Amino acid sequence: MKEATIVRSKPNCRIGIWVSSLIMSIVAIQSHAQNTVPDTPPIGQDAAVRQVVLGIISFTRWPQPRPQVRLCIVGDTGFTLNSAEPSASSSPPVVAARQASASDPTIGATCDALYMGALSDAERKQVDASRAGHPILTISENDPTCTLGAMFCLSTSKNRVTFDMNLDSVARSGVRVSPQVLELARKRSTP
Repeated sequence: MKEATIVRSKPNCRIGIWVSSLIMSIVAIQSHAQNTVPDTPPIGQDAAVRQVVLGIISFTRWPQPRPQVRLCIVGDTGFTLNSAEPSASSSPPVVAARQASASDPTIGATCDALYMGALSDAERKQVDASRAGHPILTISENDPTCTLGAMFCLSTSKNRVTFDMNLDSVARSGVRVSPQVLELARKRSTP
């Protein structure tokens, strides 16, 4: 009887509990729906990665000036960088991208920059052997610790593209990278 009296004396309490339950249910459904969406790069993520890669290239100097930078793409990449015709970046040089095989022994002679996707350990060793002794800019998208030999390691999230630098790899690369590349990192890391 006491409970009935409490319920009758506070009818708004019953509505409040019902509204709270409804809101919690909606939040749970939305959360579940967000978790079941497959992980796909948001629209524009390819363009953002391409912009960062071209930016890094624009801050790089080779021992001999390059009228056109030959960007080779090796391995399975999560982003589309190559196109049929050379693409001009916002600042020189012009970049011509092409797909290359990890087993291609001419990578060192035919590539000025190397964008590496997912590679097996054996493929990575082949690429490292092919580029040894050649001035090549290296960028990786699958090296979260940035310790597998690439100079720059990209990280992507829904709203931004950032990168880490492996200073040891930069020092041994045979190319010079302007410290201004760090400005690119700051610009790209803002949401």
